[in-house]
Amino acid sequence: MAQDSAIPTGSEIDRDVCKLVHHLAHTLDVQVRRVAEQLGLTPSQVIALRELSEPITARELATRMSCEASNATFVLDRLEEQGLIQRRPHPTDRRAKQIVLTPAGQRRRGEALHHLGTRSPLTPLTPAQQENLRDLLRTLLPGGAA
Repeated sequence: MAQDSAIPTGSEIDRDVCKLVHHLAHTLDVQVRRVAEQLGLTPSQVIALRELSEPITARELATRMSCEASNATFVLDRLEEQGLIQRRPHPTDRRAKQIVLTPAGQRRRGEALHHLGTRSPLTPLTPAQQENLRDLLRTLLPGGAA
């Protein structure tokens, strides 16, 4: 019995998914760059502000940003120079510092989130579809990549 050529094979689906994820990642990157330009920040600074939803350590931020701790530290140094973050002693770990947004940093984060959400590549999806996409991607990534 011949295989139905209209049904994609696993390798064709893998190729299509890889292509689509790559294009989505590129589209998201372009969006972050556009927002960074609008706000006079670097793309890394926009990503850091997006991820600073709560006080966290530089190491936690690096994990969220998918970069080395030294790169996150460089970004944080620039944000600190702009008065957008403060480094404070960690409440339970004397060796660590927590990164906390200043009032100016909270305003800047709000601006960044607003701009990121305004023309998000995900806006054509309903909130339920966005959640489904997130959950599917988490299933595919090691450790559920939060």
